[in-house]
Amino acid sequence: MKRLAIVFLCLMVSSAYSGSPDESGIVWNVDNLKSIGGHKTRVVGTPKVVETEKGPDKIGVQFNGAGDGLVVESLPLADVNVFTIEVVFRPDVNIPDSQRLIYMQEKDSKNRITMAVEARTADKKIWYFDTYVKCAVDNRNLYKTEKTHKPGQWYTAALVYDGQNLQNYINGNQEASEKLIFKPLKSGETSIGVKLDHTAWFKGVISKIRFTPRALKPQELLKP
Repeated sequence: MKRLAIVFLCLMVSSAYSGSPDESGIVWNVDNLKSIGGHKTRVVGTPKVVETEKGPDKIGVQFNGAGDGLVVESLPLADVNVFTIEVVFRPDVNIPDSQRLIYMQEKDSKNRITMAVEARTADKKIWYFDTYVKCAVDNRNLYKTEKTHKPGQWYTAALVYDGQNLQNYINGNQEASEKLIFKPLKSGETSIGVKLDHTAWFKGVISKIRFTPRALKPQELLKP
């Protein structure tokens, strides 16, 4: 009986890292440089594990905006038709123009899902949220330049697709929404704090990412 219980526990642990999220989603605690979400992770530059006032166990990874990133050998929402992606982060002051929080790309194609901080404004001390989805049948760039935010504070950025509409949120408040015809991405990789081609470096701290295979309501989103 004890052996059967051990086998069952092993199967449960294995399924948690299979890359096929259940209704509760997959949580990536960005708290180390070796393995994110149970997946092998490649380090670019010299990102640092730091103590924060937010995140799991108040730990996050700090990126310098000029050469730091993480590449995870997984695309958690592969083969998923509807989804929510959330990132808990703190952008630093004096931020670069264009920075990627997260960049998910299908293997051997240009199909991708990205979430970005953009400071391409007259006032470089503010930023706006930019998201982009490209799949085999459609693509959509979603942002509102007038929806600006200050650096140096904690935020939860979210991208939600409900089967018809693509919507993005900051701290549970919707910023933009448009129609999208979406064909699920296949397997690939996910970079954190940078694009996979090593451009658009993020400056700040990221503490948590969650991937959910359903369209979460605003009140269900992670708190910053």
